[in-house]
Amino acid sequence: MQIEKSTLDFLKAIKRNNNREWFQNNKDRYLEAQSNIISWVDALIQKMSTHDDLQTENGKESLYRIYNDVRFSKDKTPYNPRFAGYLKRRKPQLRGGYYFWIVPGATHIGCGFAYPNPDDLKRLRQDIASNYHVWKKLLTKKSITSVFGAMQGDQVKTAPKGYPQDHPAITLLRYKQFWFERAFTDADVLSSRFVNEVNHSYRAIRPLFDHMSEVLTTNENGESLLR
Repeated sequence: MQIEKSTLDFLKAIKRNNNREWFQNNKDRYLEAQSNIISWVDALIQKMSTHDDLQTENGKESLYRIYNDVRFSKDKTPYNPRFAGYLKRRKPQLRGGYYFWIVPGATHIGCGFAYPNPDDLKRLRQDIASNYHVWKKLLTKKSITSVFGAMQGDQVKTAPKGYPQDHPAITLLRYKQFWFERAFTDADVLSSRFVNEVNHSYRAIRPLFDHMSEVLTTNENGESLLR
């Protein structure tokens, strides 16, 4: 299963003609492109289900709306010229998530913890402080760095509350997000290998996801929080 050139062409066209009249006159093109993406994500989910447990069951469920919410935005264009979505892992046992943005000239995928809640962030920092060597080993694994490079994400400027600025793990403790991205060219996107490349990329992050899932489902004594 692969993404068709007509799908990227539609996204380029709606970027140039971002108005309701054009969209209504080209609704068939939109539905065809959307169907193509849904089928592609269905194929991706099928591949990922051989090595992960996803809560998202199909491509249609994964997709974000193409319609912009203009109520509180300075950008009043009615449509967002991309196909994007989110694949959820099965909670509460499995944590982390997978994201994708199909955008002509700017397609990328992401995975990780973009906005961990305060309790999760606190627990992760506890583990980083206690097991810094484990985190350092995970984040420097070639299987991760060769796909995503270094971890990204917002950080506090000095040190989080409760930790000294000279803590051995301070570089990692500063993170408020635990995020990874990989970009793809349009040629990559249109390739029959693209679904395999995305599946391979998501699979590469699993060692870190597995560790974070274990941390977030146990307390500091290693006792399970799941009932």
